[in-house]
This record gives sequence, structure tokens and C-alpha cells, in this order.
Amino acid sequence: MKVGIPRALLYYQYYPLWRTYFEELGVEVVVSPPTTQAMLAQGSARVVAETCLPAKLFLGHVLALAGKCDSVFIPVVRSMKSKVYNCSKFLGLPDMTRAAIPESPPVIDVEIDINKGEGKVYQAIYELGRNFTSSARRIRRAYRAGWRAFDEYRARMAREQLTPPEALGEGRPRPAGKAPARSTIALIGHPYLLYDEYVSHRLISRLERAGCRVVTPEMVSAEQLDGAVERLVGRAYWSYEEEVVGAGGHYLAGGVDGVIGIMAFGCGPDSLMMDVVRRQAARARGALFMGLTLEEHTAEAGVVTRLEAFVDMLQRKKEAPAARCA
Repeated sequence: MKVGIPRALLYYQYYPLWRTYFEELGVEVVVSPPTTQAMLAQGSARVVAETCLPAKLFLGHVLALAGKCDSVFIPVVRSMKSKVYNCSKFLGLPDMTRAAIPESPPVIDVEIDINKGEGKVYQAIYELGRNFTSSARRIRRAYRAGWRAFDEYRARMAREQLTPPEALGEGRPRPAGKAPARSTIALIGHPYLLYDEYVSHRLISRLERAGCRVVTPEMVSAEQLDGAVERLVGRAYWSYEEEVVGAGGHYLAGGVDGVIGIMAFGCGPDSLMMDVVRRQAARARGALFMGLTLEEHTAEAGVVTRLEAFVDMLQRKKEAPAARCA
């Protein structure tokens, strides 16, 4: 049996977990190809204009899997931490997919809500596994193997300073022996925006070609991210808040010259979280901060112009003390 996984939304967070879980159950995993203009256009055509960019993109990836797998896996990740909640559009993805894409392969969904207790989470994982095997022991083994793969994936990115595409073997390896970076820039935001090269207009590679060192939320330990969230807002409310508030607070505390916050147009949670980081940057008066909002009509030329201006500002800030001393 082949199970399709869309290369969108939570893919870069949990793909090693899902792949290991399914492969332990003897299931072949099929991933949708990288985003193209056609995929985004096809996904956008299935929903109303007000639907957010990540959801439109997700539907485009589901369409790309049609005819290539026996079913498509769309989990409902309601909460991964106690009293921390996910966006409502994430919670309705299986139903949205069935309604908007009737030709989609059959949807296999599972609800993950840690607020209901770990027993309910394991029961949900067990019911998912029953689609492929009747062996409770095999499902339990697959579940444990999946979490080990996920923990190693996260630890490796922090230890080796890798982005998710690099850790998954999808990104081009960084050349060794490079000249010292002009500036160190932290990119904060959700992986489905940062690492989708079509949506982000190859943001990371552009900054690296400009001579900048790029650091991301995955290069920080979970403990450091949680500590930064606690310092800035006390307690997280939104799922994956550490990718924005935690990473922003950590990098603004030192070690970088600038922070670029990436968010999707019309996303309420992203706007609130990014404003927390912007205010912290203004108070800290250290690293410069720039917010960059993306949507399906964002022009590549506009993104390039803003990046070039930001990099130039960082360089001028570095040179200003030397000029005064001279």
C-alpha cells in the first residue's frame, strides 16, 4: 500500500516521524513534489479567495498526489502541548480536502490532542495503525521508532546547525571553507514558509549568495526556545509559537546582526506573534528586525529589493562605529 504525504504545512516538522511509522508498518510513503506555480494555482482554484496561502498550497500538493498513492495522510494536530492550541484551518484540513478535492485519494486522518491525555494520543495512533496491520505489538514498535526518528531529527538540526531540507537530504550541502560572513541573519517563521523555495522565492539561498550566514529556529534547542517564549509572553498559547516568538526572542538576545520574520498574509496568529518579536527588537535596540509578508501574488522583485536593502542596512550599521572612530 502507498500512503501519500503532502510536502506542505507540517511536513518539515514531522516527516521523519510519519515516514518511519509507516515504513515500520510495511507501507510505502510517497511525497508530493516541490511546489510549482501550477500547484499553487490549482489549490487556490478550489477554495475561496480568503483562504490562507498555506492552506491553498496544501490542497495543491494533495492534487499532485492524485493517482500516485492509495490514500493520503492528513493528521489533525490539535495540540502538542497542554493548553496550547493550533489554528482552526489546520483542524479542518481533512474535511476541507474531502470537500474541495473529491478526486483526492481516500483521506486517512488521525487527531492528536495532548490535552486529552497521552492515553488518548496512543489510542489514536493505534487506530491509525489498524488501517495497515492487526498487530498491536507492531503498531507500538512503529510508534516508538517514529518518535526516536523525530527526536534524532530535531537534535541533529540543533547539533549540526542544519535546516530541515538539509537534514532530510533535500537541500544542497553548504560549501566548506567559505569566506567569513558579511552578516549573520536569523530567519524566523513556520517551516512551510521558510523552506518552500517557490513561496519564499529562494530566500535562504539568496541571503547566502549575498555573503550572509543564515540561522533558523531549528538550530536552537527546544529548551532555549521554550525559555525565550517564557521571557517574552510568559506562556505559549498557539502551537508552534516557539518558531516565531521563541526563535525571535532567542536570536534578539545576541549572536545575530538582524532578524527577518516571515509570515503569511491574513494569518492572525502569525501577525500577533510577529508583533511581539517586533516590539522586543525595538526595546532591545540590538539586532535590526524586518517583517516580510508572503501571499500568492507576492512579486519576486519586491522580495529581492527588500532583502538587498536589509543586508545593506546591516553592513552600514557595522561600518558606522569604524567611521566615527576614524
